[in-house]
Amino acid sequence: MSNKLILFAAINSFLAVGLGALGAHGLESIIAPDLLEAFDTGVDYHMFHSVSLLGTGLLAFQFPGEKLPWLAGKFFLIGILLFSGSLYVLALTRVTWIGAITPIGGIFFLAGWASLIWFTVKSR
Repeated sequence: MSNKLILFAAINSFLAVGLGALGAHGLESIIAPDLLEAFDTGVDYHMFHSVSLLGTGLLAFQFPGEKLPWLAGKFFLIGILLFSGSLYVLALTRVTWIGAITPIGGIFFLAGWASLIWFTVKSR
C-alpha cells in the first residue's frame, strides 16, 4: 500500500510542476488574470497535497498495519482531483458551475488531515 501512495505522490508532484510551468509560461497571455489566479491556486494545493501524499506513503511504510495513513492518502488524492481539478477546468474552460466542486475537494483535504490527527493521537 505504501508504494502506491509514494507512486501517486511522485505522479502528482510531476503533474503539479508541469501544470505550474504551463500556468507561468503558457497561460499568462491566454486567460484572464482572475482565471490564472484560480489555476495557480489549484497548482499550489496540488503540490502541497502531493507532498502530503508522500508523507502518508512513508507513514504507511513505517506502520504497515495502520489503515489511517492509507486513508489519509486516499482523501488527499480525492481532494487533489476535486479541488485542483475543478480549478483547472474552471480556469481553462470558464465553466463557472464547476467551481461548486472545489469546496468538496477541500473537505477531502480536511478529512485527510483529520485522519492524520487521529492516527497521531491514537498512536500515543
